[in-house]
Amino acid sequence: MRNRFDRQLQLLDEQLTHMGELCEIAIAKATEALRQGNVEQAKAVMAADEEIDQLEKDIERLCLKLLLQQQPVAKDLRRISAALKMITDMERIGDQTADIAEIVISSNQMTEVDIKKIGIMASTASKMVRESVTAYVQKDLELARKVMLEDDTVDGYFNAIRDEMISYIKAEQGHNGDKIFDLIMVTKYLERIGDHATNIAEWVEFSITGVHKDGAKI
Repeated sequence: MRNRFDRQLQLLDEQLTHMGELCEIAIAKATEALRQGNVEQAKAVMAADEEIDQLEKDIERLCLKLLLQQQPVAKDLRRISAALKMITDMERIGDQTADIAEIVISSNQMTEVDIKKIGIMASTASKMVRESVTAYVQKDLELARKVMLEDDTVDGYFNAIRDEMISYIKAEQGHNGDKIFDLIMVTKYLERIGDHATNIAEWVEFSITGVHKDGAKI
């Protein structure tokens, strides 16, 4: 019985890893679509979001099956409970990438403003997602806490990019203001992705230590 349970836990790890990879792909495609003003690429992001949504449902069913058909000990119960929380954050990451894609689709052509920093911010947020899921699978508390600290880096990028964009609007006396506002929204979505990755890392910490920052304990 335990061997079967362990195989199902392994499947859970594999599906969570795959969901994290889909989130990374969606972030990369959304950023590339923004850089190129590529509507077709943006539509591919929307399709990826649907795949992420479906995987959330698949993992949720697996978690509920593990809870109902088995009698997990505290350690296993924490891992399953954490996984249920993590997939909610990953689903929302998919939503954020879809929001970026919608901006690309609705904008006829993005402004010529340099968006290199947005690309760096996106890469940092994507790395946080990857490392938070890796921390769960490998039960790596140190890596999870490293992800939490990276949230400050993403927040710093958001503040810097936002201030640059506002300065650009002032210098241009409002010219292309609507497009600049779209870019500010993109950075806000990336900042939220960083927040979700941090949430995932916090649930990883809970799965290992049994204590969550909100006071929950198992």
